[in-house]
Amino acid sequence: MIESLLLTTARVSTFFGTQALTGASGFFFQRDERLYLVTNRHVLIDRPSGHLPDRIEIEVHTDVDNLTHAAVLSVPLYRNAQSVWHQGRDSAGEIDVAAIELDRGALSAAVMLQAFTPAHLQHPLQEVKVGTPLLVVGYPQGFHDTLHHLPVVRQAAIASSFGLRFQGQGFFLTDARTHRGTSGAPVVMQDDTRGGTLPWKLLGVHSARLEMSGRSLPVEESLGLNCAWYADILLTLTGR
Repeated sequence: MIESLLLTTARVSTFFGTQALTGASGFFFQRDERLYLVTNRHVLIDRPSGHLPDRIEIEVHTDVDNLTHAAVLSVPLYRNAQSVWHQGRDSAGEIDVAAIELDRGALSAAVMLQAFTPAHLQHPLQEVKVGTPLLVVGYPQGFHDTLHHLPVVRQAAIASSFGLRFQGQGFFLTDARTHRGTSGAPVVMQDDTRGGTLPWKLLGVHSARLEMSGRSLPVEESLGLNCAWYADILLTLTGR
């Protein structure tokens, strides 16, 4: 039996037409009967860098008994010239999280995945202490188990006061070694009190490494700190 946490996450590839652009991470979130793919907003659009994909592809497992079997699902990012993803703002500006509702009709009955739900979100936030061990589940630099189509997991810890918006932004800090391609990965905490097939708390959505402006890297060692947006934004993005 494969650990359920590994089935929550999918490799995301971005395209403009048939031209492959970038790779990232994403995960599944279910609200009532609606299924979403969650990733970073900058994976789907980043005008300053000229990153303007028009579709993404994700891999999904299609055989519960053989993880080597997978299918590729193509998801358009625009419909009638309008973006299909949901994104949010707060008083500090854009939040780097996006949710795309998936067409369940495009998923065969054989598709095998696990999805977080609102019940996996942490309340109240203040119960989570600084230094708490975390996992980040994703595809660093695209690296993964290519035979079984599974992500890899990095260890992390909470590096700022959880529940406070770091520097007034809607994220907290994690201490972890991360790489490009991890953008959009779920940041989770084990929940020993929770039964069921997915005993984890979804705390955040990994976004990017935090670098100190004005410092010369790699002359000066990287801080090893990362931004993770609070996962409760998903209640806003999927409550439509």
